[in-house]
Amino acid sequence: MLQVKVSRETWKIQGTFRISRGARSAAEVILLSLVTEGATGVGESVPYARYGESVESVMGQIEELRPELEAGRLDRQTLQEALPPGAARNAIDCALWDLEAKRRRKRVWQLAGLPPPRPVVSAYTLSLDSVEAMAAAAAANAKRPLLKLKLTGPEDLKRVEAVRAAAPEARLIVDANEGWTLEIYRELVPRLARLGVVMIEQPLHAEEDEALMGEARPVALCADEACHDRSTLAGLKGRYDMVNIKLDKSGGLTEALALKVEAERLGFSIMVGCMLGTSLAMAPATLLAQGAEIVDLDGPLLLAEDRHPSLTFKGSLLYPPKPALWG
Repeated sequence: MLQVKVSRETWKIQGTFRISRGARSAAEVILLSLVTEGATGVGESVPYARYGESVESVMGQIEELRPELEAGRLDRQTLQEALPPGAARNAIDCALWDLEAKRRRKRVWQLAGLPPPRPVVSAYTLSLDSVEAMAAAAAANAKRPLLKLKLTGPEDLKRVEAVRAAAPEARLIVDANEGWTLEIYRELVPRLARLGVVMIEQPLHAEEDEALMGEARPVALCADEACHDRSTLAGLKGRYDMVNIKLDKSGGLTEALALKVEAERLGFSIMVGCMLGTSLAMAPATLLAQGAEIVDLDGPLLLAEDRHPSLTFKGSLLYPPKPALWG
């Protein structure tokens, strides 16, 4: 018999984290443990209201599958049919990977047929704020090689100009979180290109991004809210150059690995991102991040404290997880 333990956790964020849709001071996550024969597999996921999820709804989805999990009738492949992409499937999928690795005394990268993971450079996110506050945050992190700016529309050009002046050597990427209109995009994109911005993430609402067809793209465009699993890729051609793969959107590492392969086959560049969670949520994504053009797995760096054991960051260099954490 497999014992299923599921709980909710609250992790405080350093200060307040703001994006175009709102602000929060804590990250609400789901911790799932699968225990059998002296081995424990763990997974963490982050319910996201933008996709109609709540802590209660995600825990409810997991509870519905408890009988199948406890009886050992659910594996990673059957899980793909049992749940849609989302945070519930992610928690179960990652816990199943970890459990198999522990029971077989192998690393997940070996089970998946992947090469040994190497450290990757992660972006560091500057929360949406006043021009002055974002400039100060950029100055404090000017030595980081890649900064990500959360934007919203009004004063965005001033924000980017101020960050560029405060961190002249850093590569810059920006994320509007669906907060722009087509008119704002047309106005800003040539100016952002001149400021050295190398990527713009989800400028328009996912349901309105057809308007990007035929638009000039002097800066690479990345689909985030518009990209979930492989079924969403066909609708992104001609609108985006890159896709942001997140475990909580794809529903776990199993689909995320397949999504990466298919996206590359279709000519998309790859970004690997995250929700706001602890090192446990990031750990499986470090395998996905290998070879990605942009990695954004800084969630633990934005929290007031992380779980133990945790991932190792040396500046912006992120190291793969130790077995005691995951995988």
